[in-house]
Amino acid sequence: MSIEVGSKLKGKVTGIKKFGAFVELPGGKSGLVHISEVADNYVENVEDHLSVGDEVEVKVLSVADDGKISLSIKKAKDRPKRQHHRGGHGGHGKPSHNKPEDFEKKLSNFLKDSEEKMTSIKRQAESRRGGRGSRR
Repeated sequence: MSIEVGSKLKGKVTGIKKFGAFVELPGGKSGLVHISEVADNYVENVEDHLSVGDEVEVKVLSVADDGKISLSIKKAKDRPKRQHHRGGHGGHGKPSHNKPEDFEKKLSNFLKDSEEKMTSIKRQAESRRGGRGSRR
């Protein structure tokens, strides 16, 4: 069986390390689920989420020239649509289907705001330290 990028497969966790989990795939091949691809939330310890012998569904992220297979558990999950969660349950009442250009715009605005805040903080710190030519 050939392992193709984008395909979803069932596998068995065969080993756990600090940086991720090794998963045996059909056909005897194995791949690595990096710690950042184990769950949607922050994972400090892989063993809090997975155990050796667990059956997991994974998505193939990449197959390197040397045969190393990169896998994701979180990207293998089918996401339910959130249209029925409008209102006061932490949502903002809009569907969460952002277009790439919306994301780019938000990111650009965030970076601009961040730069302005950092500049302001640096100025305040320098004025308290007596930096940039003030009296000593």
